[in-house]
Amino acid sequence: MFGEKALELVKELQRAQGKSLPLYNNDLIKNVLDEMKILFEQNQEDLTMAGQKEYYPAIQMRHAALERNKRCLLAYLYNRISILRQMRWDIGSVLPLEIKSNLSEHEIQWFTKYNRMLATYMRCIGDHGGLDLTQDTKPPKSLYIEVRCLQDHGEFETQDGNTILLSKNSQHFMMRSECEQMIRQGILEHIID
Repeated sequence: MFGEKALELVKELQRAQGKSLPLYNNDLIKNVLDEMKILFEQNQEDLTMAGQKEYYPAIQMRHAALERNKRCLLAYLYNRISILRQMRWDIGSVLPLEIKSNLSEHEIQWFTKYNRMLATYMRCIGDHGGLDLTQDTKPPKSLYIEVRCLQDHGEFETQDGNTILLSKNSQHFMMRSECEQMIRQGILEHIID
C-alpha cells in the first residue's frame, strides 16, 4: 500500500513525543524515497501515453500518493528540527551524547549553525557585550519585590527620583532591577512569602 512507510515515520516520531528524540530512521526514509521514485517513474511512463484517458486515474492516484509521502517526510523532518530548536533553549548549546547519537549528520550541522547564529545575535543585543536570552526564559511574577535591609546603607535614590532610607531591618517594596545588585552584595535580602 502506498504511503504506509511514510506514515510509519510520523507515527514513530509521535510515539517518542515528550521523551528523547528517537534515532534518525535513515532506512525508512530511504524506503520512502525509493517508493516515491518508483511512483514518479510510473507516472512518467503513463504520461507518454497521454492520448489514452484510461491512464489518468492511475496517474492521479500515484500523484496523490507522492504528495502524501512528501508531506509525511516534511512533517518528520520539520518536527525533529523543532524539537532540536527547543532543546537548544532548554538544555543549552551542548547536547547530551544520548541525544546527539540519535541525530543525522545534517541535523548536527543544523544544530551547530543554529548555535552560532543564536550566540552571534545574543552578543549583538543588550548592554555591555550582549544579553543571554536563554536565562530567565519565564518572566518574573512581579517587577517589584519586597526586601529587608541587612545593614545600614543610607539613602538610595530610585529610578523615579524618590529617595529611600536603607537602614538595618527596614523593609521596602522596590523594583527588582534596582535592588538585584544590592541583594548580591548582601545589603538587602529578598523576602519570599
